[in-house]
Amino acid sequence: MSVAIVTDSTSSLSPEDAEREGISVIPLQVIIGADVFTEGVDVTADMLAEALASFVPVSTSRPTPDDFLTVYERLAAEGADAIVSVHLSSKMSGTFDSAVLASKQASVPVTCIDSTQVGIATGFAAGRAASARDAGEDVVGVAEAARRAGDSSTVLLYVDTLEYLKRGGRVGAAAALIGSALAVKPILTITDGLVVPLERVRTQAKAIARLEALAVERAEGCDKGFDIGVQHLSSLTLATAVASRLAAALELDSIGVDEVGASIGAHVGPGMISVTVTPRC
Repeated sequence: MSVAIVTDSTSSLSPEDAEREGISVIPLQVIIGADVFTEGVDVTADMLAEALASFVPVSTSRPTPDDFLTVYERLAAEGADAIVSVHLSSKMSGTFDSAVLASKQASVPVTCIDSTQVGIATGFAAGRAASARDAGEDVVGVAEAARRAGDSSTVLLYVDTLEYLKRGGRVGAAAALIGSALAVKPILTITDGLVVPLERVRTQAKAIARLEALAVERAEGCDKGFDIGVQHLSSLTLATAVASRLAAALELDSIGVDEVGASIGAHVGPGMISVTVTPRC
C-alpha cells in the first residue's frame, strides 16, 4: 500500500525537508491590512513583524476543503492508496476541520490527525508519519505514529507580551490581564490543544533561563531519545544562543533554529522564543 503524508504550513517544514520526507504541505493564508498572502510563498517574517509593530491588522485564514481535496486527488492520481493528513490543533484553527470535510469527498481513504500541537511539534508528528511509512507500516501504523508524536510533545514558549495571543483568541483574556497587571514575562505551553500559561517570571533573562531548564528536564526524561528544535520571530540572536546552550546541556552537536511562519507569528508577536521536545517512541 502506498501511503501519502499531508500537513499544513504551520508545521514549519522547509520545502527541502518536506520534499526529502515526501510530505505535501498545504499553506494557510495571512491577511495583512487589506492584502492576502500565502504562507511560504509571498509573505516573510519581516513583513509580518513590521506590520505588527505598526499596528496594521493581521489575521490568518485556514485552507478551504477544496484546497485539501485538490491535494488529496493529486496524490491519489500519483498512486497513493491512502493518505494521512496531520495538522495543527483543531482548537486553534479550523484547518483540521477543512481536512476532515475534504476527506469525505476524496477518492482514496484519508485519515486526519489532530496533532493537538502547533509549529514544529506538528512538523515532527508529520515526520514520524513519514518515517513509519518508509519503514513499511500500514496506514493505521502511520497514523498512530503521528498521533503519538503529537500527544507526547512538549512545546514551551516565551513571549514578550500576551497581547497578540489575546487579540487572536489563542489564550484566555484573564491570563492576558494577569500578565499585564504583574508586568511579568510569561512562559506558555500547549495543553489539550490550547495555549495556556505555565509559569510567570519577572524578567526576560530569568524567563529564558527557566525555559531552557524546563526543556532540558523534558528531554532528559525521554528514555528512547527525542527530537528538539528552537523557533523564534524576529529574535534570531537570542534563539541561536538558546539553541547553543541547550545543545551543550544535552550533549548534542547542534539544535536547529527556525523562524516561525507568518500564520503562527501573527499570534505570538516579535520576540517569541519556543522550544519543542518530541520523544522518540
